[in-house]
Amino acid sequence: MMVRDFEQYSAWRQGVVTALKDYQAWVAGASLTDAATDQRIVRTLARLADDKLSVAFVAEFSRGKSELINAIFFADYGQRILPSAAGRTTMCPTELMYDASFAPSIRLLPIETRAENLSTSDYRDQPAAWTVLPLNLDAGADMHEVFKQVSMTRHVPVEEAKRYGLYDEDDPDMPVTLDDAGLVEISLWRHAIINFPHPLLKQGLVILDTPGLNAIGTEPELTLNLIPNAHAVLFILAADTGVTKSDIEVWRQHIGAGAGRLVVLNKIDSMWDELRSEAEINIEIERQQANVAHVLALEPRQVFPVSAQKALVAKITQDPALLERSRLQTLEGALFNELIPAKKEIVRKQLSEELHALSSAQLAMVNARSRGVVEQLHELKGLRGKNQSVIAHMMRRIDVEKKEFDASLFKLQATRAVFTRLSTELYTSMGMDIVRDDIEQVRQEMQRSRFFTGVREAVRNYFERIRASLDAAEHKTVEISEMMGVMYRRFSNEHGLTLALPMPFSLEHYREEIEAIEAIYYKQFGTATLLTTSRVVLMEKFFDTIASRVRGCFRAANNDAEAWLKVIMAPLEAQIRQHKDQLKHRLASIQRIHDATDSLEQKIDAFEGSQQELEAQKARLNELAGQISIAINAEFVALDAAA
Repeated sequence: MMVRDFEQYSAWRQGVVTALKDYQAWVAGASLTDAATDQRIVRTLARLADDKLSVAFVAEFSRGKSELINAIFFADYGQRILPSAAGRTTMCPTELMYDASFAPSIRLLPIETRAENLSTSDYRDQPAAWTVLPLNLDAGADMHEVFKQVSMTRHVPVEEAKRYGLYDEDDPDMPVTLDDAGLVEISLWRHAIINFPHPLLKQGLVILDTPGLNAIGTEPELTLNLIPNAHAVLFILAADTGVTKSDIEVWRQHIGAGAGRLVVLNKIDSMWDELRSEAEINIEIERQQANVAHVLALEPRQVFPVSAQKALVAKITQDPALLERSRLQTLEGALFNELIPAKKEIVRKQLSEELHALSSAQLAMVNARSRGVVEQLHELKGLRGKNQSVIAHMMRRIDVEKKEFDASLFKLQATRAVFTRLSTELYTSMGMDIVRDDIEQVRQEMQRSRFFTGVREAVRNYFERIRASLDAAEHKTVEISEMMGVMYRRFSNEHGLTLALPMPFSLEHYREEIEAIEAIYYKQFGTATLLTTSRVVLMEKFFDTIASRVRGCFRAANNDAEAWLKVIMAPLEAQIRQHKDQLKHRLASIQRIHDATDSLEQKIDAFEGSQQELEAQKARLNELAGQISIAINAEFVALDAAA
C-alpha cells in the first residue's frame, strides 16, 4: 500500500512535468518565450525531478528502530536488510536512498574526518573521501553483511576521542564507558549512504536511520540538517523501558510536536501474555500509550503502539492475524497519510505561483502582438479612399514615432549602467569571499577564547554579520526592482506597451534558514555560562556544520540573484524588440501601399488573418496553462486506515 501511495504521488508529479513540457515546447514553437520564461520552466522542472520525501527514525539504542525500518520498508525481501539485534546496531547516521548515477553501494565516511573543519555535507562533494562497498542485489545475505558496516566500531585513546568531539571529560557517566585498557569505543564511520534500488527509494523516498540519542547531541549534521529538514520524524520508544530522561531531552530539544512528527511505542509484544486476556493486554497497552502521551505533552492518538519485530515476521510469513495484532498498519497509514499530502501541498503551492507568473508573461506577449495588429488594421482601414498625400502623412507620423522610440532606448542604456553598478554592489554584499572571511574570523576568535564564553560571543557576532550582509543585499535588490519598475512603467506609458512589473526577488527564504540554524545552535549552547574544553571542541564541530550550511545558503542565494539579474530585463527587452519590429513593419507596409506595390485590401486581409492566428494562439496558451493547472490540482486516492 505504501508503494501504491508513492506511485500515485509520482504519477501526479509526472503529470505536472508532462503538462509543463507541452507548454514549454509550444511557447518555444510560437516564439512566445524569453529568458525569464525559459529560466522559470527549467528551474521548475529541475525541482520536480529532484523532489524528495525524507523520513527520519530517531531513538535510543535497543528501541527496535532498525527493525521498524525493516518492517515498514524491506519486508518484501524476505529477511532483515538492516542489522537488528540487542544493543547498538546503528553507530553512525545512515541514509537509505537511490541515485541512478551511482551503482548500488554503501558509501562510508571515516570517523577521522571529524578532526577536520568540514561538515558531512562538505564531504558529499568529495567522492575520494568515502569508502565505497558494492552491493550484490542478488544475494540478500551478502547485502546484510555489507550493511553491518554501520554497526562497526573501534577503540581509541581518550585524547583521540576528545579530538573528534566524542568524549566529554566533564560528563560523570563517561569514565564508566572506558574499557579495561582505558580506551573509548567509537563508531568506525561518521556517516553512511546506502544507494539501494528499492521501489520507494527510486521514487524519491529518503530514509534516515540515526544512531542512539547521545549521538544526536554530538553529530551536528543530525541536529542542524537532517532531522529538522525531514518531512516526517518517527520518534521511537520501547514499551519495556518507557520514557527515559534522555528521551524527553531529545524530544524537547530536537523534535517536538508538529506536522509530520510521530511517536512510536515499540515492543508491545513484551506485554503479550498467555495468562492474560486480549482485553487485559489492550488495556495495559492503552495505559502505556496514555502515559507516554502525557509525558511528551501529546494526545494519546499521536502515540502509535506497535510491534515491529512481529510485524516483520508477519509480513515475511504472510500471517495477516499477526500483522493486525502488531498494529503496524495503523502507523503506516498515519505516516503516509500525513507525509505525502503535506509534501504535495507544498509542491502544489510553489507550482501554482510559477504557473501564474508563466501564463501572465506569455499572455502579455500575445496581447502586445494582437494590439499591434489591431492598430495596423485600424490604420490600413483608415486609408480606404484616401489619397497619396494622406498616406505620405501617415508614413511621416510613424517615422516620428519610431524616432521617439529609438530616443527612449538611450534612456534604457543609461539605466543599464546603473543596473550594472547596483548588481556589482549586490554581489559584494553577499559574496562568497565575505562568507569565507567571516568563517575564518570566528575560528580565530574561538582559538583565542577557549574555556570562556567568548567562544559563544564569537558565534553570536557571526550571525549578526550574516544578517547585516543579507540586509545590505536585500536593500540592493529593492533598489534594482524599483529602478526597473520605473523603466517598465515609462515604456508602458510612453509607448503603450503591455508590461507586467519585473519578476520579484526576495532573500527572505535565506534569512529564515539562517534564523532556523541560529535557533538550533542556541538551543544546544545558549544556556551555558562556562564552556569546558570538551564543550568548546563540540561547539567547534557544530560551527563546522553551521559554516557549511551558511556557505550553502549564500551560494544558493548568489545563484538565485544571478539568475534573477540575468532575466529581470528579459520581458522589457522582448517587448522592445517586438515593438521595434511592429513599427518597422507598419512603416514598410504603408510605404509599399504608397508606392502602389501592394494592394491595400490584400494587406488588410493579411492582417486580419494574423489577428485570427493570434486569437488562436491565445486560446491555445490558455488551454495549455489550464492543463498544467488541472495536473497541479489533480487528486489521488489517499491511503486510509481501511486500506
